[in-house]
Order: sequence, then C-alpha cells, then structure tokens
Amino acid sequence: MTAKVIEELAVSECQRLLDDHHFGRLAFVDQAEGIPMIIPVNYVTHGGRVVFRTDRGARLTAALGGAPVAFEVDGVQEQDRVGWSVVVLGYLQEVTDPAEIDELGKTPLIPWAPGAKQVYARVDPDRLSGRQISVADLPSSWWG
Repeated sequence: MTAKVIEELAVSECQRLLDDHHFGRLAFVDQAEGIPMIIPVNYVTHGGRVVFRTDRGARLTAALGGAPVAFEVDGVQEQDRVGWSVVVLGYLQEVTDPAEIDELGKTPLIPWAPGAKQVYARVDPDRLSGRQISVADLPSSWWG
C-alpha cells in the first residue's frame, strides 16, 4: 500500500491554478438568515483577485461591502490519482470604479446563470493557500 501524500502548494502555484480555472465556490454568511451559504460561480482573476458577476437583490448582495468570505477551486487528475484544492480567504467587495468595470467588461467573464448579472464582485484576498494530495493506492475502479 502506497502512503498518501499531502503537499502544501506555494502561493505562486495557487495563483496559477486560480488563473487557469474559471469555476469555483464562494462561501459566505447570508446576512438575512444568518446561515452559511456556498454558491457556485464562474469567475476570472483580475489583478490577483477573484471576480465574478451577480445581480442586485441576490442573496449575495448582503455579503457585498466587506463581508468575510472563502472562495475555493479544486481539481482532480484522475490518471495520476492526484487532487488539489486552492482556498482564498478575504472580503467581498462590489467593483464600483468605472475604469475597472470597463476593463472587466473586456474579459471573457460571461455569467452562466440566467439574469443580467450587472454587478461585478471581487474577493479582496487576505490569504491564499492550497494543498495537493496523491492517493496512488486507490483501486482502479474508483474513478469509474
């Protein structure tokens, strides 16, 4: 049996993984109900920050304005039996600077969910961390 290996990823590798992917999950506290929420979002990175689009009036609106959030993206390399996860801890802010909004409008950030999604929101990061796990001894049928 091969030992499982967990490796902490360098911040530069975490940023590369964030830059190379475009679907993740945002965790925050729904201020209206006081309960934790996790929502999937498609995103881009811009200036080292995770940016996505939302609508006014969405549950997420209550978290705008500096609420603490966590953003997570992960992946699996099935052939190598390696998985990884990157977490951004920070604060959620609405993008209000017209020049930045114009720049973001030129990115490939097109919302997947229905609705206008006219609000750009970004996670201002405090901490970026990631881990990779190798599990070479899983049965070959595990991945399907």
